[in-house]
Amino acid sequence: MKSNREIKKQAKELLAGRWGSAILLNLVPTLLVIVVFVLIGIPSIWALSSITQDTSTTILTNVSSDNDPNYMVTLGANIIGTLFSTAITWTFLDLLRGTKQKINPLSDAFRAFQSPFLLAVVIICILISIFQSLWFLLFVIPGIIKGYSYSQSYTIFYDTYQHTGEKMGYLDSITASRRLMNGYKMQLFLLDLSFIGWHILCLFTAGIGYLWLTPYIAASHTAFYDSLPKEEALVF
Repeated sequence: MKSNREIKKQAKELLAGRWGSAILLNLVPTLLVIVVFVLIGIPSIWALSSITQDTSTTILTNVSSDNDPNYMVTLGANIIGTLFSTAITWTFLDLLRGTKQKINPLSDAFRAFQSPFLLAVVIICILISIFQSLWFLLFVIPGIIKGYSYSQSYTIFYDTYQHTGEKMGYLDSITASRRLMNGYKMQLFLLDLSFIGWHILCLFTAGIGYLWLTPYIAASHTAFYDSLPKEEALVF
């Protein structure tokens, strides 16, 4: 397993000569999400909130979080964000391994929306959200730890399919991620922590710095996954 210093160096080498297309790759989903949120998300939240307020005066029952409009909007946004982020990770993984030579921002940003990946990412995302929520009921820290345990699930599904041509079970992908991250969760946490200075700097640039930081982090996460010893998790 490579050190975080080596992983970040590999990420920089991956992005060398590709910064422009990498920025566009990350910018496409960001702009799309903003447009969708403005056109659909805000009106939907307003309408659902109005309905909730109107009915709350006459209905006095315990409502689960699954029926909470805000919860559903958050889950939907999480799924869409995950579809785009996984597509970016898969693109960087192919570049890192030499199976892909250049980034096509428009097509690559929507890779996870294609069969058989769309259904897999959606179901895995929902399952992880449920599992992580249950762990958060115990305490915040266990929820965070499990988030790192499950973090490789989507890439494992993609990687397995690319190697074998067979679709890995959704729960099996999560289990494989948990096994793969056994002993490496702290390293990934420290890798994320190493970017805190860059995050602060980006805030001083009114967020413009994230155009460069987001691809850098995504490439580093991809290099981290590629460096993990796969035989320990029996992924393939």
